[in-house]
Amino acid sequence: MESLDEKDLKIIEILQEHGDYATRDIAKEAHLPITTVHNRIQRLKAQGIIRKFTIDVHPEVLNRGFMAYVLISVNLEHLKQVHKTQHDIAQELSEFDFIERADVIAGGTDIIAVIQVKDVKEFNHMLLTKVQQIAGIKETKSMIVV
Repeated sequence: MESLDEKDLKIIEILQEHGDYATRDIAKEAHLPITTVHNRIQRLKAQGIIRKFTIDVHPEVLNRGFMAYVLISVNLEHLKQVHKTQHDIAQELSEFDFIERADVIAGGTDIIAVIQVKDVKEFNHMLLTKVQQIAGIKETKSMIVV
């Protein structure tokens, strides 16, 4: 991967805060020509540095005002038997639409998942009937965001 210069970093900084800006707006804020900004964004996308553009919607609008972090421990013996890894479990978790993200971590727990749902009732249902039913998950601990 190519190293980034100050212009690239400035463009990325602007896009992180204002993903909806037109190239003209980015160029104005970065004090760069529009063609330079356009070409650099295309190059950053082609290199995989910019992976996607997205939006940040208020969770309550989507009926997902309840959020929890779930610490997940896996059964390593079971995973070895079925030729799976913690990364496979995290990927499987990420496929649920109620899971914002799932990351493999170190430090006594194997995976941390961010769950966003409507309320406690839905959280319990998703945890018990979806998350804890994945083969290889041994234990979960939930931390509710207040």
